[in-house]
Amino acid sequence: MSVSAIHKPDQPQGSTPTQPAAGDDLVAIGFDVPYVTIVLPCYNEQDHVVLELERITAAMDASGYAYEILAIDDKSTDNTLAALRDAAPRFPRMRVMPFRRNGGSGTARRIGTQEARGKIVVWTDADMTYPNERIPEFVRYLDDNLDVDQVVGARLTEEGTHKWARVPAKWLIRMIAQRLSGMKIPDLNSGLRAFRREVSLPYLRLLPPGFSCVTTITMSFLSNQHPVDYLPIDYAKRAGTSKFHPFRDARRYILQVLRMVMYFDPLKVLMPIALWIMALGFVKLIVDLVRYDFHVATSTLLAILVGFQIAVLALIGDLVARSRSNT
Repeated sequence: MSVSAIHKPDQPQGSTPTQPAAGDDLVAIGFDVPYVTIVLPCYNEQDHVVLELERITAAMDASGYAYEILAIDDKSTDNTLAALRDAAPRFPRMRVMPFRRNGGSGTARRIGTQEARGKIVVWTDADMTYPNERIPEFVRYLDDNLDVDQVVGARLTEEGTHKWARVPAKWLIRMIAQRLSGMKIPDLNSGLRAFRREVSLPYLRLLPPGFSCVTTITMSFLSNQHPVDYLPIDYAKRAGTSKFHPFRDARRYILQVLRMVMYFDPLKVLMPIALWIMALGFVKLIVDLVRYDFHVATSTLLAILVGFQIAVLALIGDLVARSRSNT
């Protein structure tokens, strides 16, 4: 029997496993080692987090996968943590991890992945937007396609707040990412995804604290030739208040895409810029020689020199990227 098909063993009659917490030994307290870890960042989700947990556990219990839910309260200012703790006896596969200060969804996902006991890690949100009842389908896709390291839910519609700003901003960011990565990316920043934990470990240190962590993990996999596939999903209007800031977060997304490509493949960013500047400089050099009787303008020499310097920086950056360990 494969690991993914292991079911939770029946408990002896009259015995109930202790509610696990971060750091507990699951085997010692009566649980199998989970095959799937669902990382669920929670920030001010008091009104619907229990409904989300019910939806996830119902789907996972029916799937037959051994699993755990790592519910991370990111220092909520409402009663989210109290709701999680009150609901804990109903969800014996859930571990509650409260943060002492707000670290952002990226920090929660990074620490959750590091603490995960499962071979497959699932990222999703607790705001009722993603079809979390389909999580077993994502895990099964990785089991059936061993050459794929990450599967992402590609949203068919945009239902978030500030839709007028989100749609064009996300389209622009996705086009930049596709251009720089050389890959078709149906959804760059979907919050629902499953991936192999072992593959993700070298890239967790690169995750920023905010929303762009999902962009980072996608670009990290693509830039290092880890296959990423996509499954179309429906996307619902979120419950509660959105934490997305259209201008500030869009700027961070673009910067993070550029940062990731610069980190793994600086030639792809810098060399085209260098070649264009040098080409313009040489064209102007020819014009100067023809128009000004073999006199060359200072700006012409400056353009050629700047292009050459950027090309050298690109080559040095590429050398550093290729010599870097654990990437």
